[in-house]
Amino acid sequence: MAEVLTWRESKLFSAAERAALDYAERITHTDQQVDDALFAELRKHFTEPQIVELTAAVAFENFRSKFNPTLGIEAQGFCVVPKRPAA
Repeated sequence: MAEVLTWRESKLFSAAERAALDYAERITHTDQQVDDALFAELRKHFTEPQIVELTAAVAFENFRSKFNPTLGIEAQGFCVVPKRPAA
């Protein structure tokens, strides 16, 4: 999980995973765009329905990242991510 923070440099992710992570970042950051080149890369690895599902999953997580804190909904501890050791 910790490798996600440095996915561009990490050797652990496949080409499909890298495309999905790039897509997720571009959807999430309002100053970035999803261009035709990225869609072409996504289509190498995913079907159209899979891209729609990926888009929905990213959009839902973005929704929750704004919705939950606003209403004071805290993490329930189902997926505890261990802290990274200091470098």
